[in-house]
Formats: sequence, structure tokens, C-alpha cells
Amino acid sequence: MQLIEFREEGLYVPQADVYIDPWKPVNKAFITHGHSDHSRYGNNAYVCTHAALPVIKHRLGSHINAKGIDYGEEMSVNGVKFSFHPAGHIVGSAQIRVEYKGEVWVASGDYKTTTDGVSEDFESVKCDAFITESTFGLPVFKWQPQSEVMSEINEWWRSNKEQGKVSVLAAYSLGKAQRIINNVDHSIGKIFTHGAVENVNEVIRRQGVHLHETTRVVQGQKQSLYAGGLVIAPPSAVDSAWSKKFKDFSSGIASGWMAVRGTRRRRSADRGFVLSDHADWDELVSAVKATEAERIYVTHGYTDTFSKYLSSIGYYSAVVDTDYTGDELSVAADDVEATETK
Repeated sequence: MQLIEFREEGLYVPQADVYIDPWKPVNKAFITHGHSDHSRYGNNAYVCTHAALPVIKHRLGSHINAKGIDYGEEMSVNGVKFSFHPAGHIVGSAQIRVEYKGEVWVASGDYKTTTDGVSEDFESVKCDAFITESTFGLPVFKWQPQSEVMSEINEWWRSNKEQGKVSVLAAYSLGKAQRIINNVDHSIGKIFTHGAVENVNEVIRRQGVHLHETTRVVQGQKQSLYAGGLVIAPPSAVDSAWSKKFKDFSSGIASGWMAVRGTRRRRSADRGFVLSDHADWDELVSAVKATEAERIYVTHGYTDTFSKYLSSIGYYSAVVDTDYTGDELSVAADDVEATETK
């Protein structure tokens, strides 16, 4: 019996009868973070970090049976020890450490190892087996320092302001949007947010996370209000009639996929900014090595390429079929709110 089994419902810990990030309804689910491909409706009970709990309840409903746990706090279920450790992906995101009879596995969910100024910093956890994502598991993906990307966004925004245009930037409503809000130059102008973004902002602010001031876009606001401003909205909203209310505007997208030639053109944006809340190739490799694990299981993204590379440098590596999609430019449930027109 493996400590964590890969079942049709999700990652299963049989000794504890607990699932990690299940994609089908189960009795007890331990959740790494609030993105829709990892936190789904229908489970009887949820456990996540205290920092992830407010957003998960916002998305799934305040009525769900959910409890929070501190980072590093140990919870025992039928002799299995569980603890949650920072994944650096978004606010509250965690890797879940599972230990039983001296064997340790870590399910990482989604992660990045660089500091973003909003999320809790990634923590490497030693283990025997590591379950990793590979959303950007190709050597071509190598991120610039965040400060350089923010400088590019600032320059684009400033130029648009000088031309009398509104800057409309597509960014995922949970994670990417808050990262941009806290790291761009607010002296350039006001920041406006689509309702899906501002709803998340309000939840995160209530739990004590500092976010710079933003103004919700609502129906009936005068066009002059947006002049020279930066509007942050989910990709699906920027691609819809919702964005037409800004009249003369320039559109941009912030995503790791902007590193791929043609992506920006396919989405009809004026500018693309390479910014991801997932690890790039070097981060993935360094994260795996830091665990000192002997066995690596690769769950989603460029799984075959990354797994083959790990095998070539001496790891036992296997691809695991899951329903995780990553959240970069995906049409995910979090963006259903982007149909909001007010």
C-alpha cells in the first residue's frame, strides 16, 4: 500500500481515509489552496490553512463544513501525521506533508519558490516522495525577476496615460491580480478592478492581508473617472463586451503563457507580460532537488517532458493523470464571475 494512492477521485491517503485536492466529491478533503481545480464543491468536510479558508468559503459558500489549520501545525488522523507548509503560489496556499510509520510524502499542489510580496514564502519540505506540478515544465520557461516585469507594466501604463488611454490588464482574479496591485507604481494613477477581482480583494483584506487601494468598476461611473487608470480584470472579462465601457483603451495580459510566441496575438491583446504564479523550469528542478526525495510524481502541465528529465538525472519519476489544469489563462470556475456586467 502506498502512503498516497492515485484514485479516480483524487490523491488518497488510505490509512487516514483522507483525500488531497479531490476532483470528485469525497467525505474528507484536505485542500492545498483556493483555485477551482484544487478546491471543488461537494465534499462533506474540508481542511485547509487558516489563510486559505476565507477565499475557499467565498467561492464554495459559507455553509461548507471547513476548518483551518496553522502552517506547520500537526494533525493526526488514524496514526497519519499531516501538516501544511507554504507553497508560495497564492495567499494561503500550502504543500501538504503526510507521514506514517516513518515514511514521508509531500503533495505540493501548485507552487512557486520566488517571493511575490503577497503570498507566504515557499518552504522546502524534506520527504521520501514528492508530488509536483509541471505547469511550465519546459526549459523554455524562465521567468524574469518580478521587479523587471512590474517595470514593464508601469512603463506601458504610463505611456497609455500620456496618450489619454485606459490600461486594461487581464490577470487571474485570485493571486495574480493581488500581486500586481501590490507591486505596480501607484503614483501613475488609480487602480480599478472588475467585480470578480474586487470581491476577492475584500475577502483577503478582511483577513488582514495588506492590499493597496483599488476602486470597483460599477455601472454608471463616468468615463472621465477611468482616464489614465489601470483596470485589472479576469481574462474572460477583458475579452468580452464588458471592456468596451472604457472606450479608448489598451489591453494587456499578465501570464506565464506570454512567454509563448503567438499567445498574445491569439487573445487579441496589445501587450503581454510574462508573469506567473507557478514555478518556472529552474524553480521546478531546484524544488525537487531540495526535497531530497527519491520518488517524484508529476501531476499536471508538461508532465512527460519534466518526468523524463527527472528520470534522466537519476530520479524515479512517474506521470500521474489528474484533473488539475493550472490556472493560467484557463477558463476556470473562478472566472465565471467575469460574466458580471455591473
